[in-house]
Amino acid sequence: MASAFYESLFLFDSNHYARDPGGIASSVQSMITDLGGEILVSRLWAEQRLAYPIDGHQKGTYWLAYFKLDTQKLKELNRTCQLNEALLRFLFTRVDPRLVDALVAHAQEKVVVPIDQLERQPVGAAIGVDDEEEVEVEEE
Repeated sequence: MASAFYESLFLFDSNHYARDPGGIASSVQSMITDLGGEILVSRLWAEQRLAYPIDGHQKGTYWLAYFKLDTQKLKELNRTCQLNEALLRFLFTRVDPRLVDALVAHAQEKVVVPIDQLERQPVGAAIGVDDEEEVEVEEE
C-alpha cells in the first residue's frame, strides 16, 4: 500500500468546540487513526469570525493536522468527515515528503534554521542577536 503525507484543515462549529474542546481534538485523531493513519501533529489553529455564514454559523474553529495515511483510505476519511456533525468544512492537501519535517516543526511552533545558513552567518545573526551578546545554543 502506498502512503502519503497530508496537511488538513478542519473548520469546526465553534459552539461544539466550546462545549468539548478535548472531544474535537480526539475526533480528529480518531478519524485518522481508525483508518490506519499516523498523526504527525494536530493542533488548534484559530477561532474567528467567518467571512460568510456557513449553515447559519458566524464563527468557526480551525484545526490544523499533518498526518500520514494510505492513499486508498483518503476517500473513506473524506466520507467520515462529511458525516461529522461538528465539522463545517475540511480540506486535505498532499504534501511533498521533502517538506514534511519543516511543516511539522512550524506547526509545533519550532523555529527551523537550515544548517547551511548557520555555517555562513555567526550564530547570533541567525537568531537575531547582536555580536557582542553571548548566545546559548542547544543541541538536539
